[in-house]
Amino acid sequence: MAVFELILCIIAAVVLSSFISRFIPKVSTPLVQIALGAIASQLPFFPNVDLDPELFMVLFIAPLLYLEAHEIDKSELLRSMKLSLSLAIGLAIATMIAVGFTLHAIWPTIPLAAALALGAALGPTDAVAVSSLGKEAALTRRQMGVLKGESLFNDASGIVGFQFAIAAAITGEFKVGEAAGEFVVSFIGGALFGLAIGLVANWLFETIRSLGWETTTTRILMELFLPFLLYLSAEDLAHVSGILAVVSSGLFVRFDRTGIGPNVARTNIVSNSVWGVLSFTLNGAVFILLGMLLPGAMGTSWDDPGVSNLMLILVILAVSAIVIAMRFVWVSTMLRLARDVNTGRRRRMTGERWRSAAVMTFGGAKGTITLSLMFTIPYALSNGRWFPMRDELIFVASGVIIVTLLLANFLLPLIAPNRGGDASREMNEVTIEVLRRTIEELTGRVTDENRRAVLMVIDSYTKRITRLKQRVGELDPQGYAQLQIDALGWEKDYVKRRLADTRSRTDITAANRDLEIEACEHLLDQIMNSLRHIDTDRRSGRAAWQIKGRMRALQRRTMTLVRRAGSKIRRTTPLLSDDQIFAHARMVQLDAFDYVIERLYEEMRRDTYNTEHCTALLLDYRRAEGALRARPNMSGSARTIGMAEEVKRESYAIELGVIQDMVAAGDITRAQGKALRRNVYVMSVDADSSL
Repeated sequence: MAVFELILCIIAAVVLSSFISRFIPKVSTPLVQIALGAIASQLPFFPNVDLDPELFMVLFIAPLLYLEAHEIDKSELLRSMKLSLSLAIGLAIATMIAVGFTLHAIWPTIPLAAALALGAALGPTDAVAVSSLGKEAALTRRQMGVLKGESLFNDASGIVGFQFAIAAAITGEFKVGEAAGEFVVSFIGGALFGLAIGLVANWLFETIRSLGWETTTTRILMELFLPFLLYLSAEDLAHVSGILAVVSSGLFVRFDRTGIGPNVARTNIVSNSVWGVLSFTLNGAVFILLGMLLPGAMGTSWDDPGVSNLMLILVILAVSAIVIAMRFVWVSTMLRLARDVNTGRRRRMTGERWRSAAVMTFGGAKGTITLSLMFTIPYALSNGRWFPMRDELIFVASGVIIVTLLLANFLLPLIAPNRGGDASREMNEVTIEVLRRTIEELTGRVTDENRRAVLMVIDSYTKRITRLKQRVGELDPQGYAQLQIDALGWEKDYVKRRLADTRSRTDITAANRDLEIEACEHLLDQIMNSLRHIDTDRRSGRAAWQIKGRMRALQRRTMTLVRRAGSKIRRTTPLLSDDQIFAHARMVQLDAFDYVIERLYEEMRRDTYNTEHCTALLLDYRRAEGALRARPNMSGSARTIGMAEEVKRESYAIELGVIQDMVAAGDITRAQGKALRRNVYVMSVDADSSL
């Protein structure tokens, strides 16, 4: 029961971290999750956690590395393979030696073998941290390819080096030849084992599909099962590196996702969704666990009166400086020695190349793998005596992890800032990509019953893409977005005035008055809902404004229900049908469009807005007005349009999910994600008219 409670608490912390990160965009999500884990570990109701390193590697690292290897840019990985392998093997060994001898010299109480073990544990970079940190930094494809490639391969070198250093510390003997031989066997053997399993998996998946035995459920289960099977069989049966087996197989397995047909599309959509949820949950759980373990790992040494706290801090700073300096020198040297692909000549180190070296230096943050290795240090030596300085070694490793994570979070955006931020061309291209992915997912959800409604929604997305392509290169997209918001405000003001005028009129029948009121209130709720989501620039009273808006919407709906109930009881007026309300709401919307169009013509004679923006928005409103007027038999289409509106609401959820996935994957920045989410709500009213 305690384990189940721990799992629930970790998942709750992961969900909470995703909300908190929205309010502090300059702090990366992993740091937020580490802080939450540290806070949670001090709460009385939060279960205690004891990290089992082997279980941690199987449950978290294996599936995450497998997914990372499967989704990595293979062409970029091949181009940067030499540099990635030099970092994964050469730098890991060099760091192990440099940290070991320096730490032993600074603090002679720590045996050389134990110091070398710490150096080996600090060799691997954290694949999760590499993917999650620096989302606000503009890393090139080559830089990300090198960092991700290194994180895929350096776990094996770090783990093997750590194991042999610990064995030397326990027994007092270190056999270099034997260690090197076993390292080669583990490294190459793991890669070959993973390739062999990958070949078998590809053949098996293709055979099952060709025989017609495949279902979405069986395919997803096989995909999820594969990384765990790979790791355990490599470690327990073949006695080679399970990490390398998982990575090499992930690079090779393709799941045969290249087929056509609705079943393949549905399987791919479900697979991407499942892996997306699993990846985010496991990523978050890794950092939550790290935050939970750090206070306990560091508290033992910090509270020990026999150990100087100042000495601990100085050692952490010294070891961090060695790790960073070694990495910078190594990366710079490799960049200087690397030959140009086209000319075959070595290139000089320009300012841009020095900056690239700095980016790849601070991008190599340490993480939970380092800490999990340190927790495997035994408590006693082979002669029965306590392992010397065990708690202090764990403390130093924890401190270096924190230092490297902080440097990656705050220095990477300074060294490699996003150029242009939300430039028009870049934002339009990103928006088009979001719309394209949304259309792909909607296409996979077409059935005989909803075909017409889904195609109507897809058509509205296609028109948005066409308008965006025509608008590529437009200046000041923020100004255009503000004009869209103001136009919605004009619509709102028009409908409110019309609603107030209708309530005060006495020259119309009760039935016509009720119809007009319900149509205006329906359209007003729709406009206000969009404004509440997109008007993020209010500096004061924003929360109160949103609460008041929702209360007014609830009040309008309540009064509508009361009015309908009263009419039914008194039988004074016939009840209004959905077709009538829908048709009249569209007529009110047409009048609102006419009002906004006239207002835009007036604004073009002033200097308040950019004339090009007014012209572009005029075209959008003209298209929306034409779509409404051209619709035949509007009063009889409530059922079809109602179904289309359900699909449209589902498409908005898909679009927002695509944006969140792109932010989480680092394809776009958080600022771009915020702008895209706001644009979804801006377009929701326009899309209503285009259905």
